[in-house]
Amino acid sequence: MAAMDVFLDRLDPDMCVVTAAAGGERAGCLVGFSSQCSIRPVRYVVWISDVNHTLRVARSADVLAVHLIARGQRETAELFGGRSGDDVDKFRRVRWREAHGGAAVLEDAEAWFVGRVVERAEGGDHVGFVLEPVEWGGRGKGAGDPVLRLSGARTIRPGHPVD
Repeated sequence: MAAMDVFLDRLDPDMCVVTAAAGGERAGCLVGFSSQCSIRPVRYVVWISDVNHTLRVARSADVLAVHLIARGQRETAELFGGRSGDDVDKFRRVRWREAHGGAAVLEDAEAWFVGRVVERAEGGDHVGFVLEPVEWGGRGKGAGDPVLRLSGARTIRPGHPVD
């Protein structure tokens, strides 16, 4: 496994905050595993940990919102990555609004989209949600601050237990 660790340690993906709303409940978490996964049609996949409160809400959601946050939004990253929705209402501490399909969109995100869930895939200790973008917004290409990457989030202690 050491050789694989060398490979994985070199990756520095963009971090994003994924929010879900279903059954009168909202949840959100900091996600390090996400990627565009299709060109035509455009599809994007986000992977949510199976110990995460957000997963329980996302399983029932028709849409999810994916947000890129700036490096300087450390407080937002720590809230969504370092606190559990089991213990705190994260949405009381951020500016957000309801969007397409009841999705919760963080108003201070650098860029965001709401995606209709078209597929769910089990993948080890995470569940993947393949999304079809249906609404989007943000500060525009090349505008705004650089986004938070994994290297800038490594010191955030997860708000849920990890092995």
